[in-house]
Amino acid sequence: MRNISVEEFRASCAAAQDLEIVERKGKGHPDSICDAVMDRISVNLSGEYLERFGTILHHNTDKCLLVAGEVAGIFGGGMVVNPMLLVIGDRATFEAEGEEIDVCGIAIDTATRWFDENLRFVKPEHVDYQVELKPGSSELTDIFRRGGELLGANDTSAAVGYAPLSFTERMVLDTEKHLNSSTFKEQYPESGEDIKVMGVRRGKSFDMTVAMPLIDSFVESEEHYFRMKDDLIDSIQAYISGYLEENKVSLNTSLKLNNLDVPGRGLEGIYTTVTGTSAEDADCGQVGRGNRVNGIISLNRPASSEAAAGKNPVSHVGKIYNILSHRIADRIYTSVPDVEEAYVWLLSDIGVAIDQPKVAAAQILMKKGSVDSVREEVKEVIDTELENIQRFTMELARGMVSLY
Repeated sequence: MRNISVEEFRASCAAAQDLEIVERKGKGHPDSICDAVMDRISVNLSGEYLERFGTILHHNTDKCLLVAGEVAGIFGGGMVVNPMLLVIGDRATFEAEGEEIDVCGIAIDTATRWFDENLRFVKPEHVDYQVELKPGSSELTDIFRRGGELLGANDTSAAVGYAPLSFTERMVLDTEKHLNSSTFKEQYPESGEDIKVMGVRRGKSFDMTVAMPLIDSFVESEEHYFRMKDDLIDSIQAYISGYLEENKVSLNTSLKLNNLDVPGRGLEGIYTTVTGTSAEDADCGQVGRGNRVNGIISLNRPASSEAAAGKNPVSHVGKIYNILSHRIADRIYTSVPDVEEAYVWLLSDIGVAIDQPKVAAAQILMKKGSVDSVREEVKEVIDTELENIQRFTMELARGMVSLY
């Protein structure tokens, strides 16, 4: 029997609060790059281990530093002077059953392909790689040799997830996805991928600030930059208006784009890049400093402290519980009648099978009725998801669940 508790959430739902602050970092942001690349490395390592040995071996590729490079920006197209450096670190299994695994080769090949697939103007020569992956400690690697259908948790770690997203959270998330969509890039190829969207709702007023570099090869002059910027502002404003209309929501909105810009200062007063990411010369990146596993940074919500990207998908609860807590909360919200908001808390006990958390708790806010009336249904949802956790871990291993 799992120890599952359900109680009433004794606070207002996010949408009912007077103030909401929500941030989303796009795929070209240095922190997002680190999360995406390192998790892809874990997925590809898992695939290699499964194909060759029939099981996922110990690894955690969740330590990464993207060191900014140096560029010479010029109207009409600058150049990369010194490349970015991606430092790939932590632990992996390099040998099993007398066979060697090319961990470093897999890591570099994965990172190279990710840049090629996601950042249009980053060329192979723009990024250098330093692989600092090493074999794991004997105690943690032994977890993978102990057998059993489910591995023991490799850490004592807590996670929290919630559902549903509020309208503010969804609008910030969807706006960045729209600006980094292939359709938008075809229409505005001068827009870079390093996008950050900050949304602030105060009652019925909503302020959005967007940072999005323009690729300098498309920019002929300072005047040309500001003309393109005006077109982009009109396009984003039209998207926001359509989004509000589609969702039948009334808000007084304001929009700012590249708010640091100052006319009359040339390239020093405008936001341009050579490659579309500020990692080329302005901003370093790290795993865990970007979006939470549901794609946003929402200051009104409780948040897990673990960086999920790159952690192994079969024993590291910092990844498994972080994502699973959101999935369980979403299933409670969608399948249990009259639930307005659900929060789910999971706490592991190191060494204990991952389907047996030390704490599995839900806090429920009802639209009507009492928590007592749905308590058993909520417990059943949590119990079922934990019962099927092995299937969930395989979804993580195959990269079927987005973390960013």
